Amino acid sequence: MATQELGKHTSAILWVKLRLYWQLIKSLQTGLLLVTGLAGFMSACCPVQSWRTMAGMVLTLFLAISGSTVLNMVYDRDIDARMARTARRPLPSGQIDTAEALWLGLILSTLGVGGALLLNPWYGLVVGAGLAFDVMVYTVWLKRRTPWSILWGGIAGGMPILAGRTLGAGQIEYIGLLLALAVLLWIPTHIMTYGIKHAADYRRAGVPTFANHYGERKTRLIISASTILAVLTMAVCAWLIQLQAHCLYAAVGLGVALAVLTGVSVAFPSPRLNFGIFKFASVYMLTAMLLIMVG
Repeated sequence: MATQELGKHTSAILWVKLRLYWQLIKSLQTGLLLVTGLAGFMSACCPVQSWRTMAGMVLTLFLAISGSTVLNMVYDRDIDARMARTARRPLPSGQIDTAEALWLGLILSTLGVGGALLLNPWYGLVVGAGLAFDVMVYTVWLKRRTPWSILWGGIAGGMPILAGRTLGAGQIEYIGLLLALAVLLWIPTHIMTYGIKHAADYRRAGVPTFANHYGERKTRLIISASTILAVLTMAVCAWLIQLQAHCLYAAVGLGVALAVLTGVSVAFPSPRLNFGIFKFASVYMLTAMLLIMVG
């Protein structure tokens, strides 16, 4: 009986620990980036010729993205503790030790980039560059210094789809770069709307955002312009990879709807519409990626 109770207790502790780790990797964000990587790969390899290669890509990309996210959480634990929406995360709340999280991030990142290099040197180079941009350039160097850090964060956000396309095509080529550009241009729609919603939190933490630095109206104008460019770039990419007509029309239709909403928010700003755009931006990107995979 004592052995059974000990086993149950150990299992319970392990389960709690895994749930905390799952929070550390920001599963929804990681999942969306992983889907963009899959879309990039399948845009060059459809039908998929090597399921082993695709499985290797999914695993290495998941490890690298998760590792970079954990490392970012370790570095940002002090500002997370000052913001109401992030204060309960595992690190600022003290549920996970900082050294433990650091080792986790380093191990995941090393396995991800190392495995990516073994799959394909060009693919590994892009994965490694994405991790470096995300952790060192965006988080460590620029995030606390300038609102323009979002540009470099956007470059990091575009790396998974470029990595997938590079692995599928066997080289870095212009369609992969255009796909990465489309994601980069989409980033302001996703991030800046969130920055408007939580402007007070970011101000309290000392993190410069466009909304706090340039004002909400200019930020909404940037969101609208960036969204239009993102939708146009994504449409060009869909045409270049010869996406089936009904999938192309669906992707463009969703993009136009998102662009219209961002335009309306400039003329008639409201917190509800702003949050709706934030949510719909993720739906648009996820749907566009799925359409690329199936179309």
